[in-house]
Amino acid sequence: MSTNQTTEAPAPAIDPRLLVREQGFAGYLGEFKRKMKTGELGSVPVVLGLVLIVAIFQGLTGDFLNADNLTNITLWIAGPGLIAVGIVFVLLLGEIDLSLGSIAGVSAAIAGVLSARSGVNEWLSILIALAAGVAMGALHGFFFAKIGVPAFVVTLAGLLAWSGLQQFVLGDKGTANVLNNGVIADLDHYFIGDGDIAATWIFALAGVGLFLAGQLLDSRRRAAAGLPSRPVSEIALRTGVIAVIAIAAAYTLNQSQGLPLPLVIFLGIVVVTDFVLRRTAYGRQIFAVGGGIEAARRAGINVAWVRISVFMISAGMAALGGLFIMSQQGSADKALGSGNVLMNSIAAAVIGGTSLFGGRGKTWSALLGILVIQSIITGLDLVHVNQSIQYMITGAVLLAAVVLDSVSRRTQKSSGRG
Repeated sequence: MSTNQTTEAPAPAIDPRLLVREQGFAGYLGEFKRKMKTGELGSVPVVLGLVLIVAIFQGLTGDFLNADNLTNITLWIAGPGLIAVGIVFVLLLGEIDLSLGSIAGVSAAIAGVLSARSGVNEWLSILIALAAGVAMGALHGFFFAKIGVPAFVVTLAGLLAWSGLQQFVLGDKGTANVLNNGVIADLDHYFIGDGDIAATWIFALAGVGLFLAGQLLDSRRRAAAGLPSRPVSEIALRTGVIAVIAIAAAYTLNQSQGLPLPLVIFLGIVVVTDFVLRRTAYGRQIFAVGGGIEAARRAGINVAWVRISVFMISAGMAALGGLFIMSQQGSADKALGSGNVLMNSIAAAVIGGTSLFGGRGKTWSALLGILVIQSIITGLDLVHVNQSIQYMITGAVLLAAVVLDSVSRRTQKSSGRG
């Protein structure tokens, strides 16, 4: 006698974290609590730290939130912030690049000497300087990925070599001035013109509109694929928060001189690089290599190319950052890129939430981190603190960020998520 038995295929296992969006705000609250318990702190510490810094210096000086002061901060963050964006890419691999300050300096020197002394078209001079920076990064990446020299050693050698090249390019004069009303000089100005109110509002509203469109598109794409998507109420809340921040920023900037061009370019590059890391196969390959080289290699990823390309990107960002620093100080000299430029850029990436151990971070970390660093520097200047004390305080903040990263990583491992 035979019996007919119908067996149903087991339902596919679903990661509970994918259901968070369907649970609405209650799900997100539970997810937030879980992340705090397991050490996945994200940007929470740096945002709270930035609010605390602003509150302290506003209380001490009464002028920190002055529109002119905040506008100056947005002007000053572009140079080191762009270098920090490049450092984020390197840190995602679990490596470090000590040469970026020197690359910023030599790239600025090349652009300045070609345009101001040799009469080369300024746009062409800029392209040559950026290409030189990318080539230096490719050389570092080659020795690291193909020869096997540790990145620390390769980039330390680069720091010394490119610093020497910077001095050689500048020659006996030791400086190359920015052309008056030239392209590089205009990098330190405003988007359209001083006091242009309309440009600031248009930029702010366009940013909010693009954010909303991106959220709706992502929700529709996930829904079409049968995946949990954000509810409309959450999208509205997220857009509202971004709108408040954008409108407050636009209003504040318009109380001064309008929309700074460095801020526009910096934000644009942060958005583009964030898209590359989160939405492209190349970005996923970077995270994979940072998470585990052997696993990435077995998955078919060209590890050597990813490593070389990352050092090219970081050097290119450093070269661009050097041009902004050159614009702000009016010339390229032997000191450009030296001092605390590299350390502040590395500190910005780490303080912003990028892990020193690789595999975790985002380019928005560079923006948040450099805002913290520049707010500390500006606030200490307002209270007339000696520069030596500024270095010590910045170092203490960096150490605190690394300790927090280490503790967070240990907590994740103990909870089975490391």
